[in-house]
Amino acid sequence: MNPELTKMINQFGYLKELKKDCLHKGDQVFLKTQNSIYTLNVDGDEQYIVSGGWFDKHNLSHTKVKINGCTWGGSVIKYDIVAACGLFIEFGNRLTTSKIQKIIIIPNECLN
Repeated sequence: MNPELTKMINQFGYLKELKKDCLHKGDQVFLKTQNSIYTLNVDGDEQYIVSGGWFDKHNLSHTKVKINGCTWGGSVIKYDIVAACGLFIEFGNRLTTSKIQKIIIIPNECLN
C-alpha cells in the first residue's frame, strides 16, 4: 500500500477537527497554519468572511468565501469540516492553505 495513503488512514480517526455544523453566525475562528494566520468570521449559509494569510497578501481581506473542506494535500477532501490540525483548508476560490497547526474558536456569545 502507498505509504502516504497509510499515513492518511492512520490519522483519520485522530484529527482535532472543527465541523461546519458546530459553528454559528458570528462565531470567530483563528487558524495558525504552517505559513500564516487566518481569521474566519462565520457569516451563515456556509459563508465565511476571511482575513489573513493569502487574502492579506493580495489585498482581499474581509472577503466572503465558502470553505469546501479540508484535504491531506491531494484531491481527497473532507467536506463536513472547516479545519483540522494536520490538514489543509480548501477555500471556495480553490486556494489551499499550508498545513493547519492550531485552531482557536470564539463563540459569538463570548464576543463583546
